[in-house]
Amino acid sequence: MSSHRQDHNTEPQRRLVSLMRGLGTRTVLYQQHVAASLGLYNNDLKSVDILRETGPITAGELSKITGLATGSVTALIDRLEKVGYVRRQNDPADRRRVILVPSYEQKQEVGQTYLPLHNAFVELASAYSDDELELIMQFIGQASSILDEQIHHLSAARGKSPHEPHH
Repeated sequence: MSSHRQDHNTEPQRRLVSLMRGLGTRTVLYQQHVAASLGLYNNDLKSVDILRETGPITAGELSKITGLATGSVTALIDRLEKVGYVRRQNDPADRRRVILVPSYEQKQEVGQTYLPLHNAFVELASAYSDDELELIMQFIGQASSILDEQIHHLSAARGKSPHEPHH
């Protein structure tokens, strides 16, 4: 990776940024279709994915990450618990707090829904060497960190309590 910043964007840099924005749009659209196919609301599926990434967290933490009001998060958790995607568990360190534990891994329809995408990405990855995949993974990891930072800045500008970037 280049260690110096350029004052102007090159054509490949502009194309890459455009492709990344397009990928982001397609990811959002794909997630909306997955949510609909599973009978979930978009925010419900986003929360399931957040829990997949973070592991067990409190409702307050989920509220901070999603930017949803605590009342909305409570209703969201009720819906997800009812259909078996999460379960509430008392925090062993503080019995007054409740931790949300993902429990969707037993739900076959989730795995089946994502399986075609998983297989297509594995097929795509097979066209690259291990060294190329390492570079791609490094880029995606850094791009994810940049997105976390931008979410933090936008949340702070709106006066919300932004979440810390998660890696």
